Amino acid sequence: MNELFGTLSDGTPVHRWTLERAGVRVRVLSYGGIVQSVEVPDREGRAGDVVLGFPDLDGYLAHPEPYLGALVGRYANRIAGGRFTLDGRTYALEPNNGPNSLHGGARGFDKRLWDAEPVGHGVRLTRISAHGEEGFPGRLEVSATYTLDESGALRIAYEAVTDAPTVVNLTNHSYFNLAGSGDAGGHELRLAASRYTPVDAELIPAGGPQEVTGTRFDFREARKTGSGYDHNFVLDKGVTDTPVE
Repeated sequence: MNELFGTLSDGTPVHRWTLERAGVRVRVLSYGGIVQSVEVPDREGRAGDVVLGFPDLDGYLAHPEPYLGALVGRYANRIAGGRFTLDGRTYALEPNNGPNSLHGGARGFDKRLWDAEPVGHGVRLTRISAHGEEGFPGRLEVSATYTLDESGALRIAYEAVTDAPTVVNLTNHSYFNLAGSGDAGGHELRLAASRYTPVDAELIPAGGPQEVTGTRFDFREARKTGSGYDHNFVLDKGVTDTPVE
């Protein structure tokens, strides 16, 4: 099901798609590919929204910086100095995080309107990122498919096809609070990751992966998360279909 969610300043309509299955309800916006809400039942069957989001389009337009629930690209995270070299050629990007390029630049995928169509138990968003958009080379055909499986799990599948060598790194930028409200700082986290990537003062990777042993990055046993984490964790077995015990 989709409905009008709001309009951009030029009058372009933004739609909201609602996915429902196995007691789970997810709402996705055609603007920014944003996951606005994920409502799930708790152990007693009471529904609660476990991701942060704004109730209307104006909230997202007025506060883009947190990237709440957004589809981030062309390149998630930071590119140091707003430039990279590929096949011997250096490309200059638009810096939007000090000297660095963050999450695709000043107008990345999170601030673009996507075409949307229903697919099975979900919605497929598509757009074409033109050669030179935000400084990135190559024309990029991008899709992101949001579906709920038979258990109610939300799955996001990305696909990108280019006509020239380029870089691409797509992700979703949702903030989760599994309690549905209150401070998420008390959550416990367990990661099957024995290494992490250190970063410098500008959150740029500083050297190769390091062992988590004896550091605050050791989550191999569940413990409270706290704050001050903006790092990559190297999963011991890569990406797997089911959680690694």
